Amino acid sequence: MAMYRKLSKTSAQRKALLRNQATNLIHYGKIVTTEARAKEVRKMVEPLITMAIKEKDNFETVTVTAKVARKDADGKRVKEVVDGKKVTVFDEVQKEVTKDAPSRLHARRQMMKVLYPVVEVPTENAGKKKNTKKVDLVDKLFTEIAPKYADRNGGYTRIIKIGPRKGDAAMEVVLELV
Repeated sequence: MAMYRKLSKTSAQRKALLRNQATNLIHYGKIVTTEARAKEVRKMVEPLITMAIKEKDNFETVTVTAKVARKDADGKRVKEVVDGKKVTVFDEVQKEVTKDAPSRLHARRQMMKVLYPVVEVPTENAGKKKNTKKVDLVDKLFTEIAPKYADRNGGYTRIIKIGPRKGDAAMEVVLELV
């Protein structure tokens, strides 16, 4: 018996497809796909969630001093003239930062190998770079998804059959986080 389904794709295409679907499942919470693809995506996502559950509390909070550029009312940096040059004015600020333990850092990097980076674009700015927002899916796994499934031993996804697809009669399913 084979260890995985080939899905009629080359290895690079198959890996890209599965990574994309795993990313979308974690980002949106549910996806519609074929049954074979859903079973393969499930094999990728469940270990990620398990990893997030194991490492969710494995960090310490540290207070650091950081230099931050002073900004005016328009959001632009304030500059002052020093020795005939315009120099940005900086303020020192105390910040609370979470410092990952080595095992959590390793888990974070393992998750980043599987998940694609996601950028959200507001509907009113479609096609523009302005006001886009990067979504940290790894942080979402640690802060939202892991606490939700902390008391569960596996079985984080559910496959619901919704019937055959119109074009090729492939069985379509909804793959969702429970």
